[in-house]
Amino acid sequence: MNARRWLRPARTALFQVALGGLSAFAQPGHNLQIVASHVLKAAGATLQVDFAAGALDLSQDSVLAHVQRAADAVAAYYGRFPVSRDRILIVPDADGHGIGHGTTWGDMAGYPAMTRIHIGQHATEQDLKEDWMMTHELVHTGFPSLPDDQHWMEEGLATYVEPLARVMTGELTAKQVWHDMVRDMHQGEPQTGDAGIDHTHTWGRTYWGGALFCLVADVAIRRETHNRKGLRDALRAIVEHGGSIDQNWDLPKALAIGDTATGTHVLSEQYAKWKDAPVTVDLPRLWSELGVKPNGDEIEFVKDAPLAQVREAIAH
Repeated sequence: MNARRWLRPARTALFQVALGGLSAFAQPGHNLQIVASHVLKAAGATLQVDFAAGALDLSQDSVLAHVQRAADAVAAYYGRFPVSRDRILIVPDADGHGIGHGTTWGDMAGYPAMTRIHIGQHATEQDLKEDWMMTHELVHTGFPSLPDDQHWMEEGLATYVEPLARVMTGELTAKQVWHDMVRDMHQGEPQTGDAGIDHTHTWGRTYWGGALFCLVADVAIRRETHNRKGLRDALRAIVEHGGSIDQNWDLPKALAIGDTATGTHVLSEQYAKWKDAPVTVDLPRLWSELGVKPNGDEIEFVKDAPLAQVREAIAH
């Protein structure tokens, strides 16, 4: 599984869309001609997948199967696909390799969500197998659009949920996910001179700081509820209350709904502590309590660790 090192553009209304059969997706200064359109279903939702002009070594069927897997993983985590319709634009990058960057917008030209993914002309089946970007982008559909200073929650949530969703559909194993968390989660810790998470918009604090917030909250919710509830329950409730990407909310509103669903105050209280002041997490202690033991380049699970059942519930 590739390390997650990326920057993602902010979702803005710069991307104007012209709809119709084989229409063009237009961005200022650049037109993309659509050469093929397909419709997929995910837990009742409709996903229109459009291919922009350009050569791909991969077949369209292979790319469509990859989109389907990502959509199914997101639907498994949320209990349904978060929006009724998503339009997904596949943009081939000439002479490129692998899966490029992606962006998802809300409320675009009548669609609750629209996702654009760049795929290198010479991308392979192995690249699709290792890709996390497609699922990451589709996870974005399951949370409201937030003010700029709270953007870390949108990105951190997608960073945290993506691998857990793929465990639920068998794409990844729990050991792979915990290995990557142990390897990467420290990048979300505040650095010297950092302020609270609402005020520090570095790459590490935006993506991994947000993911760290989600992990700590997930564990805390499960502690308080004796493992009956977790962050997934909170996120599902937010979607059920209309909190998908096409809605503009502030973060406290979303967290309050999540707290009600779990019967706790974990999310709101944790945000109050983290938003204005840097909070450091004792990650070695957390891994030990969860029973995640680093062993060289691998990890081992400690079955009798205090929070071993919490670890199992988070990634199963």
